[in-house]
Amino acid sequence: MGRLHTLQVLVSSTERLDRFVADQLALSRTQAAKLVGAGAVSVNGVRGRASRALQRGDVLCVELPDDAAVRELHAHHVPVDVVFEDEHVLVLSKPAGLVVHPAPGHWQDTLVNALVARGTALPATAAARPGIVHRLDKDTSGLMVLAKTDAVHRKLGRALQQRRIRREYAALVWGHIPHTVEIDAPIARHPNDRKRMAVLATGRPARTRIEPVARFDTCDLVRATLGTGRTHQIRVHLAHIGHPLVGDPVYGAGGSKRMTGSQRARALAVERATPRQALHAARLGFTHPETGESCDLRSDWPADLRETLAVASDDASQLDRDNVLDYYGFFTHGGAGCSATKPNPGDLD
Repeated sequence: MGRLHTLQVLVSSTERLDRFVADQLALSRTQAAKLVGAGAVSVNGVRGRASRALQRGDVLCVELPDDAAVRELHAHHVPVDVVFEDEHVLVLSKPAGLVVHPAPGHWQDTLVNALVARGTALPATAAARPGIVHRLDKDTSGLMVLAKTDAVHRKLGRALQQRRIRREYAALVWGHIPHTVEIDAPIARHPNDRKRMAVLATGRPARTRIEPVARFDTCDLVRATLGTGRTHQIRVHLAHIGHPLVGDPVYGAGGSKRMTGSQRARALAVERATPRQALHAARLGFTHPETGESCDLRSDWPADLRETLAVASDDASQLDRDNVLDYYGFFTHGGAGCSATKPNPGDLD
């Protein structure tokens, strides 16, 4: 007999079974496929097939041979910017450039590895994704909530599925959006490029609300609120309506080349000042899963995108201004909630 791992699906649906097992247990795709093929993976008590799509509530039992090489989570010493923390949850502001959890190409240099280095206690039910409730792209910065116990992980997973976790992003987009736009367009893997997503009729439902916050010469600062949480959702939806993210190398649709005449020079200057996609998870709202307190946590426009905003707005004062998003009225709606705790002395160095 090997080691038995039990997993439960907390999201509405996933990719195929073998990929889910690989991601959750930090196995290679080949290892996971062999386990499924050998009958070592069951779903709700029935032997699983590699191509099976999982649904929320499915329970998996995975029997790993004693000699199976499961990757250990090693410490990765990078700063962790803690916004709020208690014995149940951890809210942090992820920097751009940091992958959330171990995956091919990033097995030991992720946010999860940074939390191991910090000594943060997280549930171990998913070896590669302990406590992860939702993700941010590598080059997206901002707020994330993590669970510190299995029970809290299940509760936050249900809250996310039931759309009771509010996630608002500040984004700089090309062109002008004159009014609020409700985007309801299904998203799936691109048929010709597995690393990209696309709006396709056969995709999973996806909804994003886009609200203009400030207008500049060649681009707008907008608030993007997620109604669902698909991979690359905001980036794909903005490109779909003809207003891609500034600095997006995948869905940018030409960037400054879209501009003509007098706007071209400004657009080129904005592009040169932009180190990565201009997307930041600025606000996170949820009901605390144990105390019932309403939590409303905020993160200002990140330092690495300050020059982008200064060039776009033609206002150099943005480089030194505190509370940039407050200045533009980004947080004008909504209320108060969990107060941010002061980080431990070692968290930011």
